[in-house]
Amino acid sequence: MAVILIVDDETLQRDILTTILSDEGYETCSAASGEEALKLAKATEPDIVLTDLKMGKMDGIELLEKLKGLKQPPTVILMTAFGTVDSAVDAMKKGAFDYLTKPLDKEVVLLAIRRALERKELMQRNLELRKALNDLFSIQGIIGHSKAIRDIIHIVRKVSDSPATVLILGESGTGKELIAKAIHYNSGRREKAFMAVNCAAIPETLLESELFGYEPGAFTGATQRKKGLFEAAGGGTVFLDEIGDLPMMTQSKILRVLQEREIMRVGGREPIKVDVRIVSATNKDLHEEMKHNRFREDLFYRLKVVTILMPPLRERREDIPDLAKFFLQKFNHSFGKNILKIDDAAMKAVIGYSWPGNVRELQSVMEKAVLMCESDTIGLGDIRGELRPIPRPALGIEIPDGGIDLEELEKELLVKAMAKSNNVLARAARLLDMNYDAFWYSWKKHALDSAENQSGVKCILPVEIPDAGISYEELEKDLLQKAMEKAGNVGSKAAKLLNMSYRSFAYRWDKYGLNRPPQA
Repeated sequence: MAVILIVDDETLQRDILTTILSDEGYETCSAASGEEALKLAKATEPDIVLTDLKMGKMDGIELLEKLKGLKQPPTVILMTAFGTVDSAVDAMKKGAFDYLTKPLDKEVVLLAIRRALERKELMQRNLELRKALNDLFSIQGIIGHSKAIRDIIHIVRKVSDSPATVLILGESGTGKELIAKAIHYNSGRREKAFMAVNCAAIPETLLESELFGYEPGAFTGATQRKKGLFEAAGGGTVFLDEIGDLPMMTQSKILRVLQEREIMRVGGREPIKVDVRIVSATNKDLHEEMKHNRFREDLFYRLKVVTILMPPLRERREDIPDLAKFFLQKFNHSFGKNILKIDDAAMKAVIGYSWPGNVRELQSVMEKAVLMCESDTIGLGDIRGELRPIPRPALGIEIPDGGIDLEELEKELLVKAMAKSNNVLARAARLLDMNYDAFWYSWKKHALDSAENQSGVKCILPVEIPDAGISYEELEKDLLQKAMEKAGNVGSKAAKLLNMSYRSFAYRWDKYGLNRPPQA
């Protein structure tokens, strides 16, 4: 049972409160002054201190300040006469939980005590949760207790201190850079630099000078020597994000770094030795890229000594409560707020949502919810507007006996979505229930120009994209299952029906977590 310390210089007031609280089953102790209360608090470690504001040498505010310095600070509730309410409010700003106005009402006192204990319990749970996450499930911020995340943490621990290259695969927003940082900061290179570059975000004309540096006169405006990322990361780790978007020429130079451990600055003539570890990531199917001669096979095998597959958030829903609570605490701290919990209805909605933007989208939703929430609990109304509706009309595509080209179907959908959205990429992405990055990378992958220029785009769809849009993932998943059924559950035949390699088919099958594994 909770221990409550009553502090008041009036004996009658102490006795009344002791009786009220003892009758409710609380353990009580009392003090007639702030000095005596401080000694008792150190000895008994009470859960709550119920103290008068106006006392002798040490008043309630001074006692509050001293109690905050204890190893286990109690929750403080102030009692005040009507004329000193302003002082009590000021004390709440300094950390008091609540104040009660004298003469005291029994039910008001008991309600305040219950609220204080509930808050203390919730804060303790949050503290324990953070500790558990840090101790058990977190390496440099990797949060989760699902089998998938436990397996990833196990791999990170095993490979961190090795020189092996690591290739991280996964959708945008799943936390691939977080894994790369975990590998770096748990390795012997942790004291050196971690340098990250998004290969898709830098124009091809600038990418090589960014990676390898340049000499004076290498190009117009190059007036002095500049080190690239590989030199700047000396002894550390270079993280090549979206490596599937590297131009072929740059791929050959990355291969040289891996084979010879040396680079050549743009405009330079002498090779420069570098000591770096390369970790790379992509959301593309590199087997498909190699099939279409867009990615070097020799580089692929050099990069993937160890492969880590980051599952999308919808495939590890058991981690969503931990992540949501982590972001709640993070943004509480950022915004100076004290939101205690996410209610059951809101948490159910968060767990049930598909999270097309993965952890990055969840973080954004929680950031806004914490910022805008006006109570101590995030409710369904605080997040519902941020969760995009999932149900989309089905297109009802059937697979003919001659099969269907899934890549061509994707290309047609991209072009039609852009045409329907007047070439506004963000709107087109929403029509296919894709995040912006995924749509953009797919658009680039197919080397598409504009919605008006549809040369080379085959017409496969029997209908147009409806105004409500569709879910491309659900369409792809449906076609995989239909192909498998049509092929008599033989994976290699199903892959041919969709004009893709068996490996590519199996990758997609596993990505959607389909129950029946494909058979070669």
